[in-house]
Amino acid sequence: MEEQTQDPAFWNDIEKSSVVLQKSKNLKQKVEGFEELEKQWEDTLMMTDMAIEEKDESLYGELSEAAGKLEENISAMKLDALLNGPYDKNNAIISLHAGAGGTEAQDWVEMLMRMYVRWAERRGFKTETLDYLAGDEAGVKSVTILISGLNAYGYLKAEKGVHRLVRISPFDASGRRHTSFASLDVMPELDDDMKIDINPDDLKVDTYRSSGAGGQHVNKTESAIRITHIPTGIVVACQNERSQHKNRDTAMKMLMAKLIELKERENKEKIEDLKGEQKDIAWGSQIRSYVFHPYNLVKDHRTGFEMGNITAVMDGDLDGFINAYLIEQSKKSED
Repeated sequence: MEEQTQDPAFWNDIEKSSVVLQKSKNLKQKVEGFEELEKQWEDTLMMTDMAIEEKDESLYGELSEAAGKLEENISAMKLDALLNGPYDKNNAIISLHAGAGGTEAQDWVEMLMRMYVRWAERRGFKTETLDYLAGDEAGVKSVTILISGLNAYGYLKAEKGVHRLVRISPFDASGRRHTSFASLDVMPELDDDMKIDINPDDLKVDTYRSSGAGGQHVNKTESAIRITHIPTGIVVACQNERSQHKNRDTAMKMLMAKLIELKERENKEKIEDLKGEQKDIAWGSQIRSYVFHPYNLVKDHRTGFEMGNITAVMDGDLDGFINAYLIEQSKKSED
């Protein structure tokens, strides 16, 4: 047995089995979800028949609630059917960066970070901070978070872009209205068996001491890793592990995911042909505006979908925006 475990082929078989098991688990979840929805429909239909037959008005409130929940779950299952991209089922790695606006923009990044963590919690997804750079006075300059759950990337790819905030700044003693920007990048977490060739000469690797809010990730050694892919200008970083080797492995996975996502988007045959698209995190590039003053409104500029309950949005109620985007993209692909 000891000789067998030293054989690389043994571990390759283990990895392949793990991938097959994960795919099997995902399919099982989908089948169980459909069966649960079918049972919910039958229960609602039975309750409807009972209410009509017995003319029992006391059941109307419960029936209305059950029908609303059924409609919500059917919509969610329809949406899942739209997630048929090669990486839609994967976990997602999101990166938030402060743009124009100084301390106000860094505070905005922290607000968005909380919003996406809350969204993940609503779905029962797990979150893990991979990299964190605190703001100079308040907030966060940049943060990278792994969100683990079925179809996490499929949903969160709808959030990629620049997010604009308009509010009375708590950092302005004069109480003036400020506009701030933050960018969100999204990439799929790749399976361990997915590799791409990257020329080592194209990489610039920096090490630094990890740091985190309240000293969470402070480390006395330079275990944090930052990798720059010189041809595209893509930068990835990881500091959540105390081992520099583990942080490097995670950062390389992030880089491969970003290169694959960029390659698919630009329809290039080779990694060498890619050129990272650089957009200013400022006016004219936003996908969504969050207005706290002089009125309350969150509006997506790509789909026109909007919500007036800004508190609910900041607490992670993003499904309306995500659904609208995915439905519109589905219609475009059919044209």
